[in-house]
Parts: sequence; C-alpha cells; structure tokens
Amino acid sequence: MSVPPLTDAQREELRQALVALQDELRDMLDLSADGAKPVELDQPIGRLSRMDAMQQQSMTRANRLEAENRLKRVESALSRVEAGTYGACLSCRQPVAFKRLQAQPDALLCINCQGAKDR
Repeated sequence: MSVPPLTDAQREELRQALVALQDELRDMLDLSADGAKPVELDQPIGRLSRMDAMQQQSMTRANRLEAENRLKRVESALSRVEAGTYGACLSCRQPVAFKRLQAQPDALLCINCQGAKDR
C-alpha cells in the first residue's frame, strides 16, 4: 500500500505540532532543573527522607534525559521541515503516513521500517 506524500497543509499542521512540542519540552526541562541537582548529604533530614530525595532525583534525571533526547529529535524534525525533507522515512525514503506523524511528529521512520528495526 502506497502512502501519499504530505500536503502543504498537513506539513504546516505538523510543523506547528513540532513547535508546540519543542516549547513543552523546553518548559519541562526548565522546571525540572532544580530536581536534578545532587542531593546534599549534610542536610538535617532523616535517612528515609534522604533516600526518597535521592530516588526522586534519579527519576527526575531519567525523565530529563528522555526529554533532552526527544527535544533533539524534535529540533531535527524542524530542520527537516525547513529543508523540505520532513515526512520522508530516513531508511527507505518513502513517505511516512500522516496519521503516524500526527501521533509522533518526530518519527524518523515509516511504520514498516520502524517495525523491522524493532524486531
């Protein structure tokens, strides 16, 4: 089954979604910066509270890393929009389905290539 290339209106809708996602990720990274800082061990809190703080810090760092990686993918997608190559699978060069890009606007691969990669 052949997937049609994106129309100009679809490309613009997806560009706007990418910009909104970029803003959201940047805001999340800004808001979580303090939570990722090292837990001070000399604070006068109990051992369990310190362990909770360290666990929270670890989860915040993991979430920040995922957000940073996704932000890189979003910025890459926006670069491809500007270059006129957005919406093409980076593996097979065929169009990526509009519905897939609506669900994940930073998708790099079409569903077939992504499925082959995930196996």
